[in-house]
Amino acid sequence: MLVGFSGGVDSTLLAVIGRKVLGKEKCLAVLGTSPSLSGVQEEQAESIAREFDLNFKQVETREMNDPRYSKNSRDRCYFCKSELWDRLSKIAKERGYGIVADGTNASDLNGHRPGARAAAELGVRSPLAEVGYTKERVRSEARDLGIPIWNAPSSPCLSSRIMYGLSVTPARLRQVEQGEDLLRSLGVRGDLRVRHRGQEARIEVMPSEFDKIRVKGDWVATVFRNLGFESVTLDLAGYRTGSLLSGDSSKLETIEMAR
Repeated sequence: MLVGFSGGVDSTLLAVIGRKVLGKEKCLAVLGTSPSLSGVQEEQAESIAREFDLNFKQVETREMNDPRYSKNSRDRCYFCKSELWDRLSKIAKERGYGIVADGTNASDLNGHRPGARAAAELGVRSPLAEVGYTKERVRSEARDLGIPIWNAPSSPCLSSRIMYGLSVTPARLRQVEQGEDLLRSLGVRGDLRVRHRGQEARIEVMPSEFDKIRVKGDWVATVFRNLGFESVTLDLAGYRTGSLLSGDSSKLETIEMAR
């Protein structure tokens, strides 16, 4: 089995169990790398692979060369996953792996998931979803297996932070990554996102983390301005999935530099 490996808890659980059941040589974990993969996520995947002695490979994906992807329509993920699964399917064929699998779990089956269509078209299997593993069960078994990221927040690709219709570019991806690195340096924990809305950087964190940003508001505003944003706002609705689909938030707090 070849596992499309992101270093997140779902694909990690699948890769670790695959290695235990099939043996190291018969389970290959492959990480697709591109400008949309954050350095934090790449380091996490490499660390997990070392800790659990996975048969691990990295392959560069080139979704950024596809204008349909960089256009950033609502089906952007379809073009990204088409590129990823095409490359991984070729590797599997070359090396004699009979199954290409992803870490989709049963809790993922609802909602906006254009990438799932690309996986289905290329025959990618989702073992966790097929046997009914919910996110809760994935985390529980990952904890039991000693996987250190069992309770880590989800971290989809950096492109998912860019407002639909605003083109995906390496420069914008780096703005997002550096902005989120700043928030982590302040000690912000749990799920966090910097939503790129052109000239505005909109911060989404859990409400319990708001004060960590407010206390350093002047510095936060200065850093984001230096990254190229004209304004920085804190979304008072807090972190939530799908906010780019649901439109603007009506509850925003502007973070400004001291005058």
